[in-house]
Amino acid sequence: MNFIKIPFDRGIYMVQAEEIIRVEGLSNYSKIFFSAGKPVIVAKVLHWFEDRLPVQMFARVHRSHLVNKIFMHEINGTHFSNLLLKNGDNIPISRRKKLLLKAG
Repeated sequence: MNFIKIPFDRGIYMVQAEEIIRVEGLSNYSKIFFSAGKPVIVAKVLHWFEDRLPVQMFARVHRSHLVNKIFMHEINGTHFSNLLLKNGDNIPISRRKKLLLKAG
């Protein structure tokens, strides 16, 4: 199991990487979406999560989205521009990342 320690204003979250569906970058903050429970906003940039989460498990599909590959369902939209997740979230895919997702 891969654990990640996420500092926040009242302490540290100890989270299993497998529980994270996606991380959305919001300027100098990030919103973490979990498989169970409410999303959490922390004062960390998306790149911070990209460096700490297992690269074989997570994919940066857009400049503002890091997604757990386990929760990917299908690529859809005009010119395959969106990623549908198993929880129903629809995430944009950047043009550069689209080719990597199709190949992998």
